[in-house]
Amino acid sequence: MDVLLVLGPDLVADRGLLTSLAGSTAWELDAGLTVVSSVTAAELAAHDGPAVVVPADPALMAAAGANTVFYDLTVAADPVSPQHLHGRGVWGLAWAIKHAVHRLREPATRVAYGEHPEQRADERIPTGAPAAPAGAPVGILLHGGFWRSIWAADLMDALAIDLTARGWTSWNLEYRRPDRNGWAATTADLAAGVAAARERHPGAPIVLFGHSAGGQLALRLAADDPDLALAVSLAGVLDLGEGQRRFLGEGAITTALGGTPDEVPDVYAASDPMARLPLASPALLVQGSGDSLDLVDINRRFAAASGVPLLEQAGDHFDVIAPGSPIWAATMAEVDRVISRT
Repeated sequence: MDVLLVLGPDLVADRGLLTSLAGSTAWELDAGLTVVSSVTAAELAAHDGPAVVVPADPALMAAAGANTVFYDLTVAADPVSPQHLHGRGVWGLAWAIKHAVHRLREPATRVAYGEHPEQRADERIPTGAPAAPAGAPVGILLHGGFWRSIWAADLMDALAIDLTARGWTSWNLEYRRPDRNGWAATTADLAAGVAAARERHPGAPIVLFGHSAGGQLALRLAADDPDLALAVSLAGVLDLGEGQRRFLGEGAITTALGGTPDEVPDVYAASDPMARLPLASPALLVQGSGDSLDLVDINRRFAAASGVPLLEQAGDHFDVIAPGSPIWAATMAEVDRVISRT
């Protein structure tokens, strides 16, 4: 399988740097790489492997198939497609390539749970199964990215695929982020997305996996919902008040929640996992010891305050969502142990 990378003429970046990054990313995915400077719509349609177009070309978007991902290094004012990633700089090209490869190798069923384009989930059923087995656990994946719209559900593609290989149904949830839609839209989408997964898979154990900012979202849901089998926070931002005072994410918490704790105290009271103890559903904290020291500190303090188990092992911020990492293997061993008792 070759990744077709189109580095268009309007690209403002060092092409050698992008080509090197693309080559190492493709190699990690056991894929080849072909780099071109232009492509026609017919040529793109004829390519049967994954393709990434940088920068996004509206004319090609109209004709591109599901195997093509469009990427802009800069922030897009109005992304027009779920296959349009943007705003992550040079490093974001690696994520675009991963998304294109994952979509082609392990296709998902896109399920809408609302009318907005971001109210959707990518569902994958257990590998080799014609339908989701009755009673198979459903893993709902909540991506992070400091609640900013430049980060999307593609961050959790690899975990979604890993869960299906383990016999789970995965539900990779996208939601409206608060920087463009407000905090109330984000929290409403999470509740609606979980409800839609339950309706689609009645009686199945529901396990939330939230990474980084998604860890906060997962434990907020666990505070409200007593019927979750488990909520797993993967390097979660679990103390919003203290995190806001420490200026985590360069003010991301203030932006997401719409103000400081003094300005919107009710929002923090409802949303801050540290303020919502005890949780209504069981939870598990996972934290890489090589991550941000503030996140290590927050997770240790949350575990001490809540009694929620903390799995802390070697790893960085992204090892906790890397299927091949030791910390992810340990996470799933603990998850399996917990849900086997339910």
